[in-house]
Amino acid sequence: MSTYKVPSTDLTHWRLKVGEDSHGQQKWVYLRDEEERKSWPQGNVEKYWLGLKVVVPELEEPRTPLDAARNGFRFYKELQSEDGHFSTEYGGPLFLIPGLVISLAVCGRSLTSEQSTEIKRYLLNKRRKEGGWGLHTAAPPTVYGTVMNYVALRILGMGPDEGPMTEIRALIHKMGGATGIPTWGKVWLSVLGAYDWDGVGSIPPELWLLPDWVPFAPWRWWIHVRQTFTPMSYLYATRFIGPFTPLVWSLRNLLAVYEKLPYIPYLSSSLPVRQLAIDRVYQLLVYEDENTTYQTIGPVSKAFNMVCRYAREGPESEAFKGHLSRVDDFLWLSKDGLMMMGTNGSQLWDIAFTAQAAVETGLANEQENEESVKGMLDWLDKAQMRENPKWYKEGYRHRTKGAWPFSTPEQSYVVSDCVSEGLKAVMALQELDYTSEAVDSDRMRDAVDTILSMQNPSGGFASYELQRGSKKLEWLNAAEVFGNIMIDYEYPECTTSALSALKHFSKLDPKYRAEDIERTVNKAIEYIHDVQKPDGSWYGSWGICFTYATMFALESLSIAGETWAKSERVKLACDFLVQRQMSDGGWGETYMSCVTGEYAQHENSQVVQTSWAVLALIYAQYPDKSVVDRAAKLIMSRQKKDGRWEQEDTEGIFNKNCAIDYPAFKFIFCIWALGRADKYLRS
Repeated sequence: MSTYKVPSTDLTHWRLKVGEDSHGQQKWVYLRDEEERKSWPQGNVEKYWLGLKVVVPELEEPRTPLDAARNGFRFYKELQSEDGHFSTEYGGPLFLIPGLVISLAVCGRSLTSEQSTEIKRYLLNKRRKEGGWGLHTAAPPTVYGTVMNYVALRILGMGPDEGPMTEIRALIHKMGGATGIPTWGKVWLSVLGAYDWDGVGSIPPELWLLPDWVPFAPWRWWIHVRQTFTPMSYLYATRFIGPFTPLVWSLRNLLAVYEKLPYIPYLSSSLPVRQLAIDRVYQLLVYEDENTTYQTIGPVSKAFNMVCRYAREGPESEAFKGHLSRVDDFLWLSKDGLMMMGTNGSQLWDIAFTAQAAVETGLANEQENEESVKGMLDWLDKAQMRENPKWYKEGYRHRTKGAWPFSTPEQSYVVSDCVSEGLKAVMALQELDYTSEAVDSDRMRDAVDTILSMQNPSGGFASYELQRGSKKLEWLNAAEVFGNIMIDYEYPECTTSALSALKHFSKLDPKYRAEDIERTVNKAIEYIHDVQKPDGSWYGSWGICFTYATMFALESLSIAGETWAKSERVKLACDFLVQRQMSDGGWGETYMSCVTGEYAQHENSQVVQTSWAVLALIYAQYPDKSVVDRAAKLIMSRQKKDGRWEQEDTEGIFNKNCAIDYPAFKFIFCIWALGRADKYLRS
């Protein structure tokens, strides 16, 4: 590896601005003026995430798991923003930054010099020892990750032979050249003008002209796929190319297109049907932009949509300006540099679990935590979506009235487990003696209506909407780097969140849709039974992996009254976990479990996965308390004197093979598991 000195800004000049334009919004800004910096000093939130010294006291040595949980919450409260939520990074994927950088370049825009410097620092810090980049920070280099991030660095101003660039270029040639990258990458390089559109496989917009009843019509695809396919097909059909510059010409020489694909005759742009299709897909992406205030569902579609609006309406259009105004929402500054997050954050997801952990451990009842708890409830109150999106029918969206999102209400997407965990958090917080009824029963009923609307015939819950198509649609999967993405699959994690929310609600409001709730919960339990693996585990699609899903599934079964003493399937699940407890008392699993479908042992135990296992065994009422005692001691042994835990390996996953980080989990689940373990061990 090169000894090149990685560029950096002065990290003490950065500030995190929360809620400037919308509820839950978080943006990093660089203060160039010294007087402005003095009037707006860095707080512990900024210092922590930038790896600077946080001003907190050393805490008393914990004697019990609850003491350790309390210390953990004392530190975590320092990371709570003034609006009540816990600002957190949400990174890991390495294919997001290139799309943003290319989109801005072809639209004649650029990031600030400080942002560009910090993105370069991030990419160079995340470069693997083998010399390139993979799909995500935990993966070995691929030609896709290496080519796209090389291009991003060049656009950001690095010379062809600056620092490690020569080595990276050599690695690209060693890997067989840039023509080996998947379609998504080729589309971006074609937009840039560094690759010929003729070398891109067909992405026909005409699919959106199909009647809705057609089994493979795009509205049946998983939401992330169709919202990415829509702008990609527009750019493909219009053959949009950004301005040719000397940099683009030099990249064309590097990427050297060798493949040519003929136009498909009936899809020729000379035919009226092509223009009809172009207009149709453009209208759909306009719906998406207006439904989400130019956030779109995620960073990939965000960048593609921005180019489409620029190409069609120009740089002075309100649509393009709207997109530019939301770019910073996706950028997070960490100690390693500036990344593009997997969404505009994980605000709701983190605070919903934090709230439940605080209540279930009893920490919410302690006077020192009351202001923090009130802040959480206030944030949750304002985060609920009160209506459906403007174009939700025209944009083939599921209802959102009463729902909570994954990140912010402005982003506007319901996710089954997010509305469920958001509702559970509100119910838990509002049961405390000192909180108000911020969310009334009518609003809770709206949330319940949305949850009930999301159950599939199998009893399981998918993520954003009902399962709309057959699994045979995977035959059309052209992403080449992801698995199981063409439809919205059902998940034990989402199903557990939904059924547990409904069950808790029915105790609070027993008369509202009682029969519907009972029927839904019973079908959901049947689904949990059906998808249990022969070894007793459940496969996790959003966290790593079997440990994560088994925690959720055992929560479901505990709600159904199925515990270790009463259920053979619960005993089997507990055996699965206990057999994988490591010698130090912890658990550790790698993201390769998600890729291969087989449990992949980590070389080190992980506090987050250990916490998941502890919670799972407590849900199951596992009788051998020594197992939980050893695990609790392992979590306590990793805690620092100020109450924090250090970041370990990645915790999350999506699309089977892309890891994503949830750095708040090391606080949330360690606190939760220790507090619950304290009660369990004393019971």
